[in-house]
Amino acid sequence: MYKKILLATDGSEHSKRAAENAINIAKCTEGSKIFVVYVVDHDKVKSDVLRNWNSVDFGDKRKERMIDVEKMAGQAGVNFEIIVLHGEPGPAIVDYANKHQFEIVIIGSRGLNVLQEFVLGSVSHKVAKRANCPVLIVK
Repeated sequence: MYKKILLATDGSEHSKRAAENAINIAKCTEGSKIFVVYVVDHDKVKSDVLRNWNSVDFGDKRKERMIDVEKMAGQAGVNFEIIVLHGEPGPAIVDYANKHQFEIVIIGSRGLNVLQEFVLGSVSHKVAKRANCPVLIVK
């Protein structure tokens, strides 16, 4: 089915459910690989650093977000690789997906309300509109 799968994650519950779906899809095809992408948004990093400037484990908090996905993929026995990108999440994911010719992108929905999504646009919506391959948005 799909051998080259891009999973965009941020450690949220929606992205954990997206990871479950990515793993199930990967298990259907021998030789498939999940590329787990986490995007570091520089605008949010600045505010996080200012808020947590004296916290010893600040850098570890981002790593903790990936632990669940690593455990899930490892226990399922699927081939995976973790990639950290930098920039605004929507465009960074789309750019990476299109440049590396993925067969499918799997991403969690953030669950914005109608007004927030209309004004701001969600990352999953941006990815679905601009990716050159099928996009599975998991709620």
